[in-house]
Amino acid sequence: MENLKKIIFLLKNFIFKSKFGFMTIRDTIDIDYKNSLKLKDKIKISTYRLILSGIKELDIANRSGTQKKETDDNDIKKMLKKMIKQRAESIEVYEKNNRDDLLQIEKQEQEILASYLPKQMSEEETKNICSKIIFSTKATSIKDMGKVMGELKKNYSDTLDFSLAGKILKELLNK
Repeated sequence: MENLKKIIFLLKNFIFKSKFGFMTIRDTIDIDYKNSLKLKDKIKISTYRLILSGIKELDIANRSGTQKKETDDNDIKKMLKKMIKQRAESIEVYEKNNRDDLLQIEKQEQEILASYLPKQMSEEETKNICSKIIFSTKATSIKDMGKVMGELKKNYSDTLDFSLAGKILKELLNK
């Protein structure tokens, strides 16, 4: 009976999302946080609390800065990317120190964070895009890396891992 209530609750939220169309990332996170509370999923609850507190910090920073503005999806995406990068660094440390308990938690948190961002390109796709941009910008050496990175950021800011792209560009431009 309890599971049936949870399923009905989740379906209502899904119908709400699809009925009213576009929702901001903040709205989606709020709803997912409430769902995780109902489902009593401890890892999701703690992850959503971290995300929501990060969003509140962004709100405060945006209100008190010289250029006052509302926190938008792009701000939240940047914050989520930073949080994912932090998790990746922690995962690396936990793997080196054989801390499987903490490793699993970090991986789950990373998955939750990544679910709010567009799917990142694979290494092969990134290499192909980098090659095309190098060709189109007529870059010939590492000195042209800034020009290529600028073009990548302009066209692929949401779907490209720029640390990976930087490594690939260094390889391709040093040949």
